[in-house]
Amino acid sequence: MNSMSLCTWVPPIRSHSYRPLTFKKPSFPLQAPTKVRTQPLKLGLSVTGVLTKEDTVDGVNLSVPAFDFKDYMMGKAVAVNEALDAAVTMRDPLKIHEAMRYSLLAGGKRVRPILCIAACELVGGELPQAMPSACAVEMIHTMSLIHDDLPCMDNDDLRRGKPTNHKVFGEDVAVLAGDALLAFAFEYIAMETKGVTPARIVRAVGELARSIGAEGLVAGQVVDINSEGMSNVGLKELEFIHLHKTAALLEASVVLGAIMGGGSDEEVEKLRSFARSIGLLFQVVDDILDVTKSSQELGKTAGKDLVADKVTYPRLLGIEKSRNFAEELLQNAQGQLFGFHVEKAAPLIALANYIARRQN
Repeated sequence: MNSMSLCTWVPPIRSHSYRPLTFKKPSFPLQAPTKVRTQPLKLGLSVTGVLTKEDTVDGVNLSVPAFDFKDYMMGKAVAVNEALDAAVTMRDPLKIHEAMRYSLLAGGKRVRPILCIAACELVGGELPQAMPSACAVEMIHTMSLIHDDLPCMDNDDLRRGKPTNHKVFGEDVAVLAGDALLAFAFEYIAMETKGVTPARIVRAVGELARSIGAEGLVAGQVVDINSEGMSNVGLKELEFIHLHKTAALLEASVVLGAIMGGGSDEEVEKLRSFARSIGLLFQVVDDILDVTKSSQELGKTAGKDLVADKVTYPRLLGIEKSRNFAEELLQNAQGQLFGFHVEKAAPLIALANYIARRQN
């Protein structure tokens, strides 16, 4: 496989789902912050985004009510954690449920479920309509972390500041815990979603399945594995990897929220574009942090991409150009929110800023 050109085995990007990104500076960004407070939180967050009262952007006066990102994230994270704790309880067989809960309830920022909830509320939905989907995407995200840490994959010993699942429960149970979370995620959406039409639930299930299968997360993971140690991996291939491996599930999180909240097709597609940009942004920032932060600061092993000889944005572009690219992605994401109610869009604007500015 390593003797083959990368381009010959990168699967095609389907036009309806994963188009190559083009970036334009939005003519009307919704946010022009003048105050950002930095403060460590119990949830591992390091920023409080405050949207300003009144700002002028390109000569347009924006009246934006204050928005406390810290309070929003903590409130939603508590609700998500309570829902996850109630969803995956200790029951027979105890070993597998203990392993599932160990990783699922190990902390984390809950960015994906909160994106799901924020998108639902943006299009007029309410939290109960989104919560089963929000929990499902976090279950699947946790599955991907458990499997990603296995010796046959990234072979990692540390995740969220704790020993990885297979280090505690063994490789066999870790694989099964991931499998169980994956299966239960779809069951949970199907059985627990209330106040949403069956057609929308089926549509959401299809979106989620596609985002993590051979056209989504798995596709990115396979290409990532096969690119290790190869010298001919360029930006096009790297974008493919991260649009699928990382951005696909972030995209699904936002799209599921919009679907469950009753969003129109136009709203869903605008939010899809928003999510795709922040998904790639998330990975660009991750690549930068991997070479600029310590394992203690990250809560996971730092520098592992360098050790594995993986291609990253800093490796191809350098640190400064990678940061510039991240800023361009942030501006592109914000531009997709034009046309939505500014107050309702505030959580997504602040979440995009958090993803761009996070330190772990």
